[in-house]
Amino acid sequence: MQRFFLAVVLTFAAGSVPAAPAPGGPESRGHILVQRYCAGCHAVNPTGKSPNPAAPAFRTLNERYRIDDLGEALAEGILTGHPAMPQFIFPPDDIQAILRYLKSIQSRQEAAQPFRPAGIPATATQTRS
Repeated sequence: MQRFFLAVVLTFAAGSVPAAPAPGGPESRGHILVQRYCAGCHAVNPTGKSPNPAAPAFRTLNERYRIDDLGEALAEGILTGHPAMPQFIFPPDDIQAILRYLKSIQSRQEAAQPFRPAGIPATATQTRS
């Protein structure tokens, strides 16, 4: 019941929000989480502009990264090269919900390169054989 109430409050607080995934589905939990923690800067819906022009719309993340590769960053804390973005660390169930939601709204084919936090060169994440 509390989740339903939270979803209703967030929907009204966000104003006119494009249709979200069906209530109770795993994507709706992910939508609620990104709406709460990320929508202040990022466009988190299938349409619309990011409030912060420098913040990428979540529906385009797969143009840069493989969505599944974002799971580790969500678990360990996303660190970026600018101070305005807070560090978020999510528990496993929330990570899976966020990843399912992100996959559900992607506008293009997934990128080939893995996620790499800002400022870390490609060679730093490669493993040696």
